[in-house]
Amino acid sequence: MKRQIFTAEHDAFRDTVRTFLTKEVQPHYEQWERDGIVDRAVWRAAGRQGLLGLAVPEEYGGGGTADFRYAAVLHEEFTRAGAAGLAIGLHNDIIGPYLTSLGTPEQRRRWLPGFCSGELITAIAMTEPGAGSDLQGIRTTATDEGDHWLLNGSKTFISNGILADLVIVVARTTPEGGARGLSLLVVERGTEGFERGRNLDKIGQKSQDTAELFFHDVKVPKENLLGELNGAFLHLMTNLAQERLVIAVAGAAGAEHLVEITTEYVKEREAFGRPLAKLQHIRFEMAEMATECAVTRAFLDRCIEDHTRGELDAAHASMAKWWATELQKRVADRCLQLHGGYGYMTEYRVARAFTDGRIQTIYGGTTEIMKEIIGRSLLD
Repeated sequence: MKRQIFTAEHDAFRDTVRTFLTKEVQPHYEQWERDGIVDRAVWRAAGRQGLLGLAVPEEYGGGGTADFRYAAVLHEEFTRAGAAGLAIGLHNDIIGPYLTSLGTPEQRRRWLPGFCSGELITAIAMTEPGAGSDLQGIRTTATDEGDHWLLNGSKTFISNGILADLVIVVARTTPEGGARGLSLLVVERGTEGFERGRNLDKIGQKSQDTAELFFHDVKVPKENLLGELNGAFLHLMTNLAQERLVIAVAGAAGAEHLVEITTEYVKEREAFGRPLAKLQHIRFEMAEMATECAVTRAFLDRCIEDHTRGELDAAHASMAKWWATELQKRVADRCLQLHGGYGYMTEYRVARAFTDGRIQTIYGGTTEIMKEIIGRSLLD
């Protein structure tokens, strides 16, 4: 079915993203996978191409558009290219809104030009070794020392953790912490006491640097408080709908691409003297997956439209995230099976999609948390 949500301008932007991936990402991606990190130069190349800070005002070097459909195009094309290691979506659509909506004029002048040029790579540090998805369990503390905050604690599973120049840290600024005692502090590269641990060895997304972060008596200037004091919980909740939609967009695009490449594979691969595509079981498998993708796409495109208008609520964002990522996981498993032994070989796209995509049902809130949010919206 022809999609109805994009205009000629979005199609032109899609061409720009594809050209960028072809020239700046795909020739180097295998090396980045081996290195466990991407080259900083590709971030600057993305900035020159206008792919960073799409929603940042033009006065700071951004794209100046609040149209989420451009972000959706970017996520779809990066997913189809298998370029999960370059976490531009995290930078643009998860961290960017905190800087643009919460930043003071001075903070925006200080950080946003580098954010848009690729000179400043960003991360957000919420997860802790003992807290997981539970923000109320955060133990990292920031004590008021008059002219600065004294930050102590640790974080883990932080995407862009090695490369990041700016890290938004969620910390307790009251002894109780919890919903009314968390704040956002921006820690900059080179700050004394801020240390990075190892680049974590993951089963997928190898080129996406994911790190442990440690804060030992880090002096954070008072002017690096982002948003309201003790207001982090509300700030985080406000932006979670977009974060979950971003992940859902990638999930649906990943599933669709796997169906496309598996369709071609079963047409070419023979068993028992004829193409796999001639076997009824294979035809039924492909029919089921294609239908699930089409139905999911209809719902997700509606969510994209609603979010572009500022109307997407937490429950529907959670539905999109749960459904699309579980579909991606299910389709990846079935497509790998249809590839047979070749599906287990890393040289085949389906193998990397299987491992790269497995995190989708976990980060940004697990499937179980999504169901809890939806259930509360119906029953509480």
